[in-house]
Amino acid sequence: MQPAEQRAWQHRPDVVAAQRRTLRLLAGAQVLGGIGFGAGLSVGILLAAQVTRSEGWAGVARTSSTVVAALVAVPLAVLAARSGRRISLGLAWAMATTGSVALVAAAQLADSNRLFASALLIYGLGISGAGSAASLQSRYAATDLAPPEHRSRQLSLVVWATTIGTVLGPNLGAPGEALAESLGLTAMAGPFVIAAAMLTLATVTILLLRPDPLLLAATHTHVDPHGRTSGTRAAMARAWRIGGARFALVSMCAAHTVMVGVMTMTPVHMDHHGASITVVGLTISIHVLGMFAFSPLVGIAADRLGRSPVIVAGGGTLLLATLVAGTAGSSMGQVTAGLFLLGVGWSLVLVPASTLLTESVPAADRTRVQGGSDAAMNVSAAIGAAGSGPLLGLIGFGGLNALSAAIVLAAVPLVLGAHRLPRGDPRPL
Repeated sequence: MQPAEQRAWQHRPDVVAAQRRTLRLLAGAQVLGGIGFGAGLSVGILLAAQVTRSEGWAGVARTSSTVVAALVAVPLAVLAARSGRRISLGLAWAMATTGSVALVAAAQLADSNRLFASALLIYGLGISGAGSAASLQSRYAATDLAPPEHRSRQLSLVVWATTIGTVLGPNLGAPGEALAESLGLTAMAGPFVIAAAMLTLATVTILLLRPDPLLLAATHTHVDPHGRTSGTRAAMARAWRIGGARFALVSMCAAHTVMVGVMTMTPVHMDHHGASITVVGLTISIHVLGMFAFSPLVGIAADRLGRSPVIVAGGGTLLLATLVAGTAGSSMGQVTAGLFLLGVGWSLVLVPASTLLTESVPAADRTRVQGGSDAAMNVSAAIGAAGSGPLLGLIGFGGLNALSAAIVLAAVPLVLGAHRLPRGDPRPL
């Protein structure tokens, strides 16, 4: 723990005011951007099938945005380190906006020019991953000015704001069709018109982020945001040698892989057992509720009880989730309960692990390591999403859950070693 005088700047009235404004703007952008990004999760897959006449594109649609999110995470973090969160997050939301515009055009050209429409579709679905990257990196922006004793709580508020967008976004079908009719567009284009408008507003909201929280923090921590550093790879290598950072990195990647892998194949498993589309939709909604709705409580617990105990509780919840879902068979109620626990377990890991990672690395490496961790999470998610289908066919839904439990258990040695940090490890600023 640092002496109080070394972190007193975070309690200065001007910094406190800046942090309150930062949290409001970040939360607002999360709501607006989440609505826009959420459309791609449901309507985008339907559009892919319509444009390409192939159900196989549904899986591509689910994975492409995750791959792009992984690819842009590090460049966005490098840009943030040099120019601040406002420019980095604003660019990411703007990139996602162009994706929605491309999807509007793809929907319009689906019947007249399928080749061009397919190209627009690939671009639109892929670049929407920039919105996912912005959403993830926003949680770190919430910690730039946060006092150490409230870091998890303030990070969790931005995560919680995602709930609204992820619930509303996938339900743009009906209002989108009505809007499309009034504008003379095809029905499938309507939801993406709304998405483009929401993402534009998210971009504008982030551009109001003055003072920039990362640049303001740099003036107090004596880190030159424009100075040259040794690069993301070197920063990640240094972070890996720090017990707390290593524990946080592996925990987030494991939790994200398990969550995405099981969640992606749950609708398929439910369909095999005769569940209606309404029941499937309700199950996914309850899963999303578990992911985001309780994050403020998770943040409070992480601040009061410590980061590691809450991460361990999250790992235990993920194990319970795989047990409940994996033994459900044809019981749709039990599958839904398992998916809810899966979302809660993910939240119990993500919030405290993100805070622990931020606190464990030196300020000079922090932003690059945050970007590197998001890239690793999205690569893990892409692997989980791509591999879950073949695994479901080979070992069934129960086997998929058992393998997911094994991934969680593989992180146990890091839990045991997280409290034995070698001397000289950087402490939180």
